[in-house]
Amino acid sequence: MSTKTKIQGRLPAGQKRRWWRRWGEETFAAYLFLLPSLVIFIAFTFFPAVYSVVISLFRWNMPMQPVFLGFDFENYVYLFTDAIEGPIFWKSFLNTFYFALGVPINLFVSLLIALLLNRRMRGVGIFRTTFFLPAITSMTAVSVVWLWLFHPAQYGLFNSLLIELGLPIQRWLRDPLLAMPCLIGMGVWYGMGYNIIIFLAGLQSIPRTYYEAAKIDGANQLSLFRHVTWPLLGPTLFYVLSVGMINSLKAFTEIDVMTQGGPLGSTTTLAYYLYQNAFQFFQMGKASAIAVMLFIMLLLLTWIQFRFIDRKVHYE
Repeated sequence: MSTKTKIQGRLPAGQKRRWWRRWGEETFAAYLFLLPSLVIFIAFTFFPAVYSVVISLFRWNMPMQPVFLGFDFENYVYLFTDAIEGPIFWKSFLNTFYFALGVPINLFVSLLIALLLNRRMRGVGIFRTTFFLPAITSMTAVSVVWLWLFHPAQYGLFNSLLIELGLPIQRWLRDPLLAMPCLIGMGVWYGMGYNIIIFLAGLQSIPRTYYEAAKIDGANQLSLFRHVTWPLLGPTLFYVLSVGMINSLKAFTEIDVMTQGGPLGSTTTLAYYLYQNAFQFFQMGKASAIAVMLFIMLLLLTWIQFRFIDRKVHYE
């Protein structure tokens, strides 16, 4: 029996009516406050997602009228098996996960810096603010700055450093082998500030008594990290990993500004391939199919993380 039913059973008839009226008024007020967010969610998230699934069942090459293909999933089969589109799709699929390799690198670097910034030292607030500044900067502005840093001519900053060291200059973003590592490096730098703040919050939430007890038992710094910090930081690590993977798989701005998917498609991810089909080639049916595939990938990846990683996280 629910708590509400128990309360109703102990109240007289008049008080029951007043209780129901008050409960109804409070419920109505709650839904009224939720209504703006609910309308925005339905209009800009739920409806576009459902509409994308519907459009993926059509052949719609704008400005021509859409043609219903039935439930043969022709757009999906076309992506996987076509002699031209198939290799492009699979290459963008692999590039997407290649770009996601920056997430564990970001996690490692951010955690290392957070451990250093968690110490008591003079000017630590300035260092924390400095590391966090990229997180509040526009990705477009950051991409433009890094575009100049990676400029292939001798006046690009990184090439200037290579010249000073007596090394040959590189083409960076114009080299199919170096373009994606360059994007990964920029992504690690950009996402580091936010993750450092999250890690600092997680580190400072660990009770100091655990460290004191471990030190009494003779634990050194490595043992403290392994047996105290790492297990108790599990929820924070899981959150940063999950959000980082989702953001990396749908990354778009830095690719659009810095490489436009090139050179030779070496930085074309699924998100950018979707954009090309929708807003450059105007093939809305195929673009919607790519969007559905990307959603399924994110869903499966999130499920795998919760299925196999979350069970190893200690929440207490």
